[in-house]
Amino acid sequence: MLHKQINSEDPGMESSNNHNKLAMIAAATLIVGALLGGGIGYAMGMNMEKKTDDKAAMSMTDSVDGVTVGGAKMVRTKDIVDNAAAASNVKTVVSLVQMAGLVDTLKSEGPFTVFGPNDAAFAKLDTATVEMLQKPENVGVLKDILTYHVVPGTYTSADLRVMAAKGQKLMSVQGEEITPIVENNMVKLRDAKGNTVEIETADVISSNGVTHVIKSVLMPKK
Repeated sequence: MLHKQINSEDPGMESSNNHNKLAMIAAATLIVGALLGGGIGYAMGMNMEKKTDDKAAMSMTDSVDGVTVGGAKMVRTKDIVDNAAAASNVKTVVSLVQMAGLVDTLKSEGPFTVFGPNDAAFAKLDTATVEMLQKPENVGVLKDILTYHVVPGTYTSADLRVMAAKGQKLMSVQGEEITPIVENNMVKLRDAKGNTVEIETADVISSNGVTHVIKSVLMPKK
């Protein structure tokens, strides 16, 4: 039937056959959607040319609700601070955020992207540095380091991967840049001093942004 010759002198028949073909394609799309559980088929039907990177980002974002960090479930209904406070492996950065008076900022509407060092990251620093950051007279230095870990806007790991491919950089709240890079197909970060930092847990979605738990402390030049 699909190979049957269409009479070019009969525009009505040609229009009818084109309509039938479109109907068959739509029906096939609906069948695929039903077989695959609806979601994938719907995406195919709505936009068959959707970019692979976009679909990967959607899949990443949709799958992270409830990801576990430090033994606690991270959920979208909590803000960045409340999610972090529930995790057992980022206690140091939560304590320092409180000391620096940044709690209200990180609980505000945002959105923010936060690169949160885990406790092991601070353990890599010498004891004198950690003690220095906790002294009241050094609160300015502490704020500079912590706000260097905060970027306005929401950047998932998929976004960071795209930025790395394009050679783009992130501008931190502190005012210096962070460079997303990809090594061995893993998204990493390069700080202002040239240190490469690995991401331990990516795409922790909160109500006011996204957090990436990192394995080292990012250091600004200042």
